[in-house]
Amino acid sequence: MSDLKDFLPIDGTDYVEFYVGNAKQAAYYYQSAFGFQPLAYRGLETGDKEKCSYVLVQNKIRFMFTTALNSHSEISEHVKKHGDGIKVIALWVPDATKSFEETVKRGAQPYIEPVVEKDEFGEVVRSGIHTYGETIHIFVERKNYNGVF
Repeated sequence: MSDLKDFLPIDGTDYVEFYVGNAKQAAYYYQSAFGFQPLAYRGLETGDKEKCSYVLVQNKIRFMFTTALNSHSEISEHVKKHGDGIKVIALWVPDATKSFEETVKRGAQPYIEPVVEKDEFGEVVRSGIHTYGETIHIFVERKNYNGVF
């Protein structure tokens, strides 16, 4: 019997984020063509002056479509270079800090150190690493969060 313990337990895929030229249009297309339902929104109306994001859900699948509101941002440069496509694969983990530390210890390049985001529904801990190409894995810990997204 082995004593090996999984250094990176993953509870599932939290969401997949697409960087796109027009998030509203992409969200509409996925709703009308594939039956996704709107779940959350962030943009100018919610106080974000840098980007606009629509989160759609279908069963256990959550897609986020994000557009830059500034033509010289990281998001818009990525879309200019690659076109619409996946930028982030977010993984649901029990401990985002430990996931970050264990992967970086094993050679992963850091993208974002653990950060706690809070609102009236609780807190979410997120961290992230670079993976292949320009794709990023974000570790998401939601055990202390009761909001929609």
